[in-house]
Amino acid sequence: MEQEHANSLIKPVRVPWNKGKLVGAKPPLRPSHVWSIRTKLQIEGKKRDLALFNLAIDSKLRGCDIVTVRVDDVAPSGYSMDRATIRQKKTGRPVRFELTDQTRQAIDEYLRLTERKPGQFLFAGRGDRGGLTTRQYARLVLEWIASIGLDPAKFGTHSLRRTKAVLIYRRTGNLQAVQLLLGHSKIESTVRYLGIEVDDAIEIAEKIDI
Repeated sequence: MEQEHANSLIKPVRVPWNKGKLVGAKPPLRPSHVWSIRTKLQIEGKKRDLALFNLAIDSKLRGCDIVTVRVDDVAPSGYSMDRATIRQKKTGRPVRFELTDQTRQAIDEYLRLTERKPGQFLFAGRGDRGGLTTRQYARLVLEWIASIGLDPAKFGTHSLRRTKAVLIYRRTGNLQAVQLLLGHSKIESTVRYLGIEVDDAIEIAEKIDI
């Protein structure tokens, strides 16, 4: 009886959800990583993946936003534009971004191949019935990461979102520009997202006249 009472007092051991996993902010890709992935996708002839990867780097969008981009958001006339605006699902705020030459070329080639029309999701999911899901996008990102010899456990979709933002900050020190590009409402969010020191951020912000 005493043994049964003792057993009832023993609480089951709960395994933490993050046991064995790397948690925290995922690091951005380095320029060399971007070029390696881009080159590999080009060689393998993966038109959709190349357009998706390039757009993710340029747009700095979250995964939930990149998968809902429609053809007319970036190529309303059948050819991709220099700039586009997407309303973020998380914040409801519109964010504007540039499309580089290589991104526009990749999107245009993908559109010629697939003949996707305005109103449709830009990136088709399985069976071409609808758009990619965030889970499918996340899996693709991990495949791209692993394909160039990086540990996929250390990276994720936010690595692509951070890549250009971090590069812009390091080259210019302009926090406000990065804040606008990421669509953050508060500069403190940008500071945390970039993983920079607060004192450094304030020092740079003080140099910016409004």
